[in-house]
Amino acid sequence: MDNHVKQEIQPTTSPAAFTQGETVTLIDLCSSDDSDVEENVNGLEDVGSADRRRYNSGNPVCAKRARDALEVERNNNAKKATVDELAVRLPEGFSQSLPPEDVTYAFPAAPCNFFVPNSSPQPSSGMSGRTGSCKQFWKAGDYEGAPGGNWDLSSGGFDHVRVHPKFLHSNATSHKWALGAFAELLDNALDEVASGATYVKVDMLENKKAGNRMLLIEDNGGGMDPEKMRQCMSLGYSAKSKLANTIGQYGNGFKTSTMRLGADVIVFSRCPGKDGKSSTQSIGLLSYTFLRSTGKEDIVVPMLDYKRKDSEWSKIVRSSIRDWDKNVETIIQWSPFSSEEDLLHQFDLMSDRGTRIIIYNLWENDQGMLELDFDADPHDIQLRGVNRDEKNIKMASEYPNSRHFLTYKHSLRSYVSILYLRIPPGFRMILRGSDVEHHNVVNDMMQTEHITYRPQYGVDGGFVKDSNMSAVVTIGFVKDARHHVDVQGFNVYHKNRLIKPFWRIWNASGSDGRGVIGVLEANFVEPAHDKQGFERTTVLSRLETRLIQMQKIYWSTNCHKIGYAPRRHKGSVNGYDYKESSPENDPGYDPSRRNASHSISTSDKFCSSSYKGDNGASSDKELLLQKELRREKERNKELEAEVNEARQQIENMRKEQQSLVDIFSEERDRRDGEEESLRNKLEEASNTIEVLLDKVRKLEGSKGPNWRR
Repeated sequence: MDNHVKQEIQPTTSPAAFTQGETVTLIDLCSSDDSDVEENVNGLEDVGSADRRRYNSGNPVCAKRARDALEVERNNNAKKATVDELAVRLPEGFSQSLPPEDVTYAFPAAPCNFFVPNSSPQPSSGMSGRTGSCKQFWKAGDYEGAPGGNWDLSSGGFDHVRVHPKFLHSNATSHKWALGAFAELLDNALDEVASGATYVKVDMLENKKAGNRMLLIEDNGGGMDPEKMRQCMSLGYSAKSKLANTIGQYGNGFKTSTMRLGADVIVFSRCPGKDGKSSTQSIGLLSYTFLRSTGKEDIVVPMLDYKRKDSEWSKIVRSSIRDWDKNVETIIQWSPFSSEEDLLHQFDLMSDRGTRIIIYNLWENDQGMLELDFDADPHDIQLRGVNRDEKNIKMASEYPNSRHFLTYKHSLRSYVSILYLRIPPGFRMILRGSDVEHHNVVNDMMQTEHITYRPQYGVDGGFVKDSNMSAVVTIGFVKDARHHVDVQGFNVYHKNRLIKPFWRIWNASGSDGRGVIGVLEANFVEPAHDKQGFERTTVLSRLETRLIQMQKIYWSTNCHKIGYAPRRHKGSVNGYDYKESSPENDPGYDPSRRNASHSISTSDKFCSSSYKGDNGASSDKELLLQKELRREKERNKELEAEVNEARQQIENMRKEQQSLVDIFSEERDRRDGEEESLRNKLEEASNTIEVLLDKVRKLEGSKGPNWRR
């Protein structure tokens, strides 16, 4: 697509860009920013009325704020300064006449609190050197910024605080697990299905400028116009929190996830025109390297916007050409691209709409290697370090039904395949050129049971918004359970998104609970900000208690079917319909039996040693008693198994009998209905015959005896 750009100056909603000599650089993120006006308005009272008119002529918002500030200065009899003393150079357009105060501008203000620093960028060695940066994520927060700073600025008469660049790093530490950061970006792409997205791509790119590797996340959704781009870059803003069918809600995921994977991110987004508006494309740079290396004390996000007119893309200049050029210069210096032409070429790689996110300066581990491993599998992105267990990788090849449990912690492909309970029809997740096959963990189960759990409404402070809300828990053995693989836990989803993968809630000291897995979608509990856990509430605590009891009952009832010794469970009278309580208050809970499996496995050793004399020898009688005891125990186990099997058969026969009774009842009702219908039809036929006979007799009487001749 032709990216030829011509210049177009757009009416601005941001305050005029002041420069103090050549030292102040304005790279505006928001469409309005109070700080720029108030930093330069003090002391203008002594300037003549003509100069004040020049000052107020750039923007109605600026004009009003400037007049208010001058009035405050007059009332307080503050020390006055002249324009010469402030060394203020008024930017272009300030000599125009004052526009009416009810002027409506096309670009609305974006709700954000990013500030422009009152300091100029320091010389930098560019991308390759990464001056002032740290390549390891958990050490990159050691950044204090430039000393000093003017904290006496005010905003509309109110004191305000700043957002230090270090906050980007500390905010990203909510992601302890790097693959969780990928999930946030995939959530954003999946939400774009409502705007027509059919795929999301995750891939590796080569940074030709610095000679290292980068991450690409791209979708063909509705894209972001300039306003939404600013909302995306803002902290805590989320338009999705009011939408029922979207995953994002905190307005924090993009910033935390991208900063967790790399120090810098550049975003390209193209939005098709709607409701008569022109198509737009925007570029935004969020660079921790840039902020650190230039000693910024506030978060600055350079942005470029374009809109389409006919077959050309025009620049949207919001303040001045000088500021536009400064944004271009900053983005080129701190991004993987060498010119504005290279930047615009990224849009040629996209369709007519969508978003292209490139994360670069990826974090490294303590050994100087990238946290992300692109070489272990050409169609996967994996993690190095503690999340990667070679033993689990080997076991995954032997036990395919346990593969996702064994590999999701280090393999992005494995994790993404179970990340969503349902995938919209036709939507593709493409990882390094190969589609990710969606996987439902229920397919790895055998002997499954379905249990409906309804949280109690408003009990003991456990408030649930919807009293009709429930969760269907599918519980069963993993198909590899006969091999006694230590696989267990519940996959808990929230609004279709996996929040707790294989949540292990029952930590028995022996083998109890092994092989039992479950799946449920719990929309009545609130996920934490990193979406890798839930907020610790009474509702969650009750759900956890109930899941533990479900697993215990299922295990004690079915463990003998996969080769474990039978267990007894006295805590349930009517199956899973038991009183809610903590594990300790469970009627079947017996602390003395916590190590039941251990006791069973070691009882033979106890028997063989308890009858020994002081010299370690055993008499023939003692040996006979031991053998008899063993045989008796084995007989008891067999009897218990037979009893359980008999109970199961009786239950099956009862169900079959009830089913036959129902079938016979239905058949009897059907036959009764048919008999009644036939009786009615026979009666109607008899009546019809009688009527016809009467008519025949009347006809014969009226014709006389010789009518047949």
